[in-house]
Amino acid sequence: MAVMHNQRIARLLNEMSEYLEVQDIPFKPQAYARAAGVIAGMTDEATDIYDQNGKKGLDGISGVGRGIAEKIEEFITTGRIKELEQMKKKFPVNVSELSAVQGVGPKKIAVLYKKLKIKNCADLERAVRHHTVAALPHFGKKSEEQILKGIEFLKKGKGRMLLGTVLPLAQDIEARLKKVPGIKQVIIAGSIRRRQETIGDIDIVATTAHPKRAMDAFISLPEVELIYSSGATKTMVRLSLGIDADLRVVSDDCYGAALQYFTGDKQHNIEVRKIAIKKGYKFSEYGLFKGKKLIAAKTEEEIYQKLGLAYMPPELRTASGEIEQARRNGLPDLIPYGSIRGDLQVQTNWTDGNASIEEMATAAIKAGLEYIAITDHTTSLAMTGGLDEKKLAKQAGEIDRLNRTLRTKKFRILKSAEVNIMKDGTLDISDAMLKKLDLVCVAAHSHFALSEEDQTKRIIQALKHPLVNILFHPTGRRIGRREPYALDMGKIIRAAKQYGVCLEANASPDRLDLKDTHIRMAVEHGVKLVVDSDAHAPGHFDNLDLGVAQVRRGWGKRSDVFNTLPVEKLLVVLKKLKKSAK
Repeated sequence: MAVMHNQRIARLLNEMSEYLEVQDIPFKPQAYARAAGVIAGMTDEATDIYDQNGKKGLDGISGVGRGIAEKIEEFITTGRIKELEQMKKKFPVNVSELSAVQGVGPKKIAVLYKKLKIKNCADLERAVRHHTVAALPHFGKKSEEQILKGIEFLKKGKGRMLLGTVLPLAQDIEARLKKVPGIKQVIIAGSIRRRQETIGDIDIVATTAHPKRAMDAFISLPEVELIYSSGATKTMVRLSLGIDADLRVVSDDCYGAALQYFTGDKQHNIEVRKIAIKKGYKFSEYGLFKGKKLIAAKTEEEIYQKLGLAYMPPELRTASGEIEQARRNGLPDLIPYGSIRGDLQVQTNWTDGNASIEEMATAAIKAGLEYIAITDHTTSLAMTGGLDEKKLAKQAGEIDRLNRTLRTKKFRILKSAEVNIMKDGTLDISDAMLKKLDLVCVAAHSHFALSEEDQTKRIIQALKHPLVNILFHPTGRRIGRREPYALDMGKIIRAAKQYGVCLEANASPDRLDLKDTHIRMAVEHGVKLVVDSDAHAPGHFDNLDLGVAQVRRGWGKRSDVFNTLPVEKLLVVLKKLKKSAK
């Protein structure tokens, strides 16, 4: 049986939801979307659950009903969902592609197909450029402009996938190749090793005395859909996830050189080779040479040392000043992976999460965390069932009860909320209620079209609030789906420093907000950060290291991130930060 990862199953369930919604079928779309969220957020693989307990095991997954369990079983056993194929045949539209365009929802997709036979983004772009969309019901000139802008945005990221989508599969393939007899070393290189936000392909470097055995194992992986080429040193394939993967086999003696060559981005490698040339060396993926004499090749460390450079962590290899700092041994001691002790943005089924407070706490304990903050949405965010003061007070009582039962586990649940920032910068929860929370976190969820000046003023107004501790996902971006709102980040960072507010490095795979350049700016200004998963399901705590990677790419240290601290110290430093605000 081919490996069916949760993300792949979740994507199909989301597709089912989209096609059902386009047909205006009530209730079912929400059920499929909810199940997709649950599957995507699980720590256990659905295929493993099925192997152990069959359809009964799938039925037992919270949020997965009998009908959806049958669809998952069908896909696991046959590789297809017949009903989905029938829906696509009946309604031959690439719903996922069209719904990715900002401003195009299921109802509009139905109108576009019915009136103009639009099936995909190419059709939509042609129609928009010919101005045939504006005349349709519920559209107009502004809609056309928004749609065109959305299409252009999607084009920028075409052919690339989220790091959080690709990384689990890449790591799984890496682990399986390591078990192949005769393979000595295997490592994922390229943009994945640099932990870039989006990934174009998977680069794997391995060493073995039996290259054919390694290549045969690689092309035999159940995820391989197409073999482009296969040779003694390089094999290129297409995976079922929709991404290409390359395996390069080298000897042990030049492993470090190959790893360096296939890790750094293009400009970093150009700069390193310039240094080698100035020193009279030749440098390639086979090693550092003086004439025909091999000087260094076995490890990256010895290569950089021979070039007069300190070792540079992969995340920094982007020609953004790391080489100059490596020359003077001035690189920061980056925050290590696994450093986050508590997650300060956790949603539950009190609003738009998929699990209870207790279930999220149990998952956090399993993930090795010491505390979480429950940050369900607040009253003005009606679409999530946002909490008002009365519901927040009730939730606080539930948290108190759970904390009493969790004392023996030395785990704590903090009372908080993802308080909505209104258009004028005020908050939608009263100060009297905010004072009862352990920490106050704020975020903007609407009015994204404000001018840069107005949006910046709005956010700073919220940061000025004497009770605010953390600004969540500061730029509002969704990678590949929504651009950040117009914002002067320099002013925001200075305001965060002035008013004693931490900025969040959101670890959700489609956010990673702040981006690395903003993190570096914040670090340089002495603004403190927190890394949060933005968990909406138990499995989302696994994303925390994506946020750590983002901080590393922004040159951040452990001391720059407040939730590397134990909970009591965290609460003290947050209060101290506010007291020191000017």
